Amino acid sequence: MLSVVIPFFNEGAGVEALFERLIPVLDGLGIAWEVVCVNDGSRDDTLTRLLAVRTREPRVRVVELSRNFGKELALSAGLAYAEGDAVVPMDADLQHPPELLAELLEKWREGFDVVIAVRDHRTGQSLGHRISAKVFYWLFDHMSEVKLPREAGDFRLMDRRVVDIINRMPERTRFMKGIFAWIGFRQTSIPYHQGERVAGDSRWGFLKLLRLSLDGLTAFSTFPLRVGGVLGLTVSLLAFFYGLYRVVRTLIWGADIPGYESLLVTILFLGGIQLLALGVIGDYLGRVFAEVKGRPLFIVRAAYGWGEEPASRTRAGSPEEP
Repeated sequence: MLSVVIPFFNEGAGVEALFERLIPVLDGLGIAWEVVCVNDGSRDDTLTRLLAVRTREPRVRVVELSRNFGKELALSAGLAYAEGDAVVPMDADLQHPPELLAELLEKWREGFDVVIAVRDHRTGQSLGHRISAKVFYWLFDHMSEVKLPREAGDFRLMDRRVVDIINRMPERTRFMKGIFAWIGFRQTSIPYHQGERVAGDSRWGFLKLLRLSLDGLTAFSTFPLRVGGVLGLTVSLLAFFYGLYRVVRTLIWGADIPGYESLLVTILFLGGIQLLALGVIGDYLGRVFAEVKGRPLFIVRAAYGWGEEPASRTRAGSPEEP
């Protein structure tokens, strides 16, 4: 069976268009299928529209979260509820073309555990957005041992073994692109052309993308923690040689009047480095604090389409079939 996992947040306007295009493609694959829709605390009529689709097509299942947990955790919820032998996460806005599912399945049947869909170009993104994405990938490659495939999002096919391993990973900071890359297994990729959004606008503004980038960098690298030590060592060496220079200069030419500006700049510079190092340490400490509390990744208010809950979902809350 194939499971398609789709997180939804205020996507009510595009629900009908999505399933009008997705269901015929799934029916044409020649295998059993299910669609796991995760309503991530939508404030519009997304849930109502999803349940309306389910009344017509019972293979569409709906997981309703108790509030908005964010796309990464909504995707984690969908993976926890997916029961297929192969699982494909995709977006609800039709920028991930359903027609590519046949090619993903073909590569999976050839023996690949992960088949990554790689877009040929970024659609509807500004120049600044594209430049910032390149900067992020460069930083991630140089700060982490995990290498992210370029222009690859969540759209990919994963074997059941891969999904089971992801479901057992307990960390609260869920940077799914990094997790997908970290697990390894036999991977391949296929190109696709990213479509236009079927309705609405992207909610991934600059600040949200910046926060996600920082989560990814800190979740898969300890390099920022080492930066403080490197800066401290560098400043200490510079201070040592500068002090040596002052001693030699005083012995040769005598003492001069100390400069107020140089003293002020030195104090401010060292204070800034110390605050920067404390901020980085505080960020990592905050993540440790979130981990040790051991709260569930997400809370399920109701699940439409399941009976008794599998053991793999117990840490996420119990679904109910209304």
